Amino acid sequence: MLYHLLYPLHTSLSVLNVFRYITFRTIYASLTAFLISFLLGPWLIRRLSSWQVGQYIRDDGPQSHLQKAGTPTMGGILILFAALAATLLWGNLANPLVWIALAATIGFGLIGFLDDYLMQVRKQSKGLTAAAKFTMQGLVALVIGALIYLQADFDGRVTVPFFKHADLNLGWGYVPFAALVIVGCSNAVNLTDGLDGLAIGPAIIAFGTYMIFAYVAGHAKIARYLQIGYIPGCGELAVFCGALAGSGMGFLWFNAYPAQIFMGDVGSLPLGAALGTVAAITRQEILLMLVGGLFVIEALSVIFQVGFFKVTKGRRIFRMAPLHHHFELKGWPEPKVIVRFWIIAIALALLSMSTLKLR
Repeated sequence: MLYHLLYPLHTSLSVLNVFRYITFRTIYASLTAFLISFLLGPWLIRRLSSWQVGQYIRDDGPQSHLQKAGTPTMGGILILFAALAATLLWGNLANPLVWIALAATIGFGLIGFLDDYLMQVRKQSKGLTAAAKFTMQGLVALVIGALIYLQADFDGRVTVPFFKHADLNLGWGYVPFAALVIVGCSNAVNLTDGLDGLAIGPAIIAFGTYMIFAYVAGHAKIARYLQIGYIPGCGELAVFCGALAGSGMGFLWFNAYPAQIFMGDVGSLPLGAALGTVAAITRQEILLMLVGGLFVIEALSVIFQVGFFKVTKGRRIFRMAPLHHHFELKGWPEPKVIVRFWIIAIALALLSMSTLKLR
């Protein structure tokens, strides 16, 4: 909005020329989203508490979690509002890629909101059924995948990390592939959201990483120098990623141990979907397995645990899944699990950025 209102005036007031720069708008989108999230956080916590929208804690989980029962949840509303507001304020709204990313975020946010609403407000113990949730996620993701594929400068190629000229051209098969990436990432983030700040910390790191990928892929000279695919207009997604990272930092202020608020599905599902969408647009879908490696590990721990339990008729690989609960039950204090997982996320992000040169 500010870009469209103020940049045209740069011919009269030269200082407004700064609005042409994606880096400038990304920084201020991040700061704006952080301030919105930080300032509205206490108000939202009070409102959710007064509405008795409190977290339900499973009896079969770590006993230390029982004291968290009743902590306000659905705080993902704060993340989404702050990020969307900042993106609309600082982004180039004539860019269709921005609207695709926003559509994915809003679509999965609505699914998460419905699930949380049924569980927390209507007091239906399980919210949406698994079938209903995956069906809605799949439909939204297929629409997003089709919108990405139909962009004029997109050809359905998937980049293979660490290789200079290796790519896979999936053609129309890219649409279900992109949908799988988006749905998978969405649910992986959701499974990671089990400790105070555990999901939002790596999410901030991942969005910061893709902020860089989006910028370099959308800059013709840098993309040519790094020998990566140039994607016209992709740089504008740096503003979107910066806004999500900033809103996440504001939320983390209140979600850090001991948490005053939880994000709920209305936060975790759209965060993962947004990350998967940006990965698809930047043609770094496979690299998402490294950037979001912590989310992948958490999701795989659940898959392996469930599969092994069924095959062996009751035996387990981990004491409890997702993986963070396994370490809790081994005696690790919750803050230690959280910080060590953050360290892993940072290391994976740094390794993923090295692929810009290692190819």
